Amino acid sequence: MVKNLRALRLQKGVSQQAVACHLGITQQSVYRYEKDKFEPDIATLMALADYFGTTVDFLIGHTPPEEGEPFGGLEPDKSELALLRDMRMLTAEEKRSIQLVIENYLRGRR
Repeated sequence: MVKNLRALRLQKGVSQQAVACHLGITQQSVYRYEKDKFEPDIATLMALADYFGTTVDFLIGHTPPEEGEPFGGLEPDKSELALLRDMRMLTAEEKRSIQLVIENYLRGRR
């Protein structure tokens, strides 16, 4: 149910334990939320959304990030920044080829 929790946590660079301490729950609860083995109550969902600066809808995967939010509301990690740096060295044609590959992967997920 909490589809974007792990991604948000990794993007923020915090451990399950840090999230748990902030919310006053156990690390095991955070693990279970991430593995979709247990669903948090609405108060916990709201606290998680506040902690990560997002909405409950985004947290549970119901809505995409706000239009115009850079990086979908998430800061890029080091590997993503490295990809961006590498992309800048490509020609327009090469960039378009990479874009098509990404679009095909994403289309396969739907």
